[in-house]
Amino acid sequence: MNSNQAVLDAAAKIVEDFGSHRTAQYFAGFSSDATFIFYTHTDRLNSRAEYEVLWEKWETEDGFKVHACRSSKQKVQLIGLDAAVFTHLVSSDIEFGGEVATVEERETIVFANLGDHWVAVHEHLSPNTTS
Repeated sequence: MNSNQAVLDAAAKIVEDFGSHRTAQYFAGFSSDATFIFYTHTDRLNSRAEYEVLWEKWETEDGFKVHACRSSKQKVQLIGLDAAVFTHLVSSDIEFGGEVATVEERETIVFANLGDHWVAVHEHLSPNTTS
């Protein structure tokens, strides 16, 4: 399998696990030292563990649940053999406080090649104001 397809497959797994609210599988797509920047959160998250704590807080305090996630307009930019940037538009059906809404976002995920698989090392979300 070529690297471009391997990155697309790794990204598709993250999107599928997120969209199915499979928390453990979703987080397994990220390295332990991955960083996260979300426009809905004031601080950069400096590890997967920090994001997991925030996720659990959303679930327990806000009734957070992901009902679906769709990816479109995907692009992979390979950086040598060891890194790739994946960008796409993402549309997610998210529940907070008993209300489900569709959220339209732009997302960048940076992947690192670990030899036998690609793992996400950074995620950045911004609102999609063009839709």
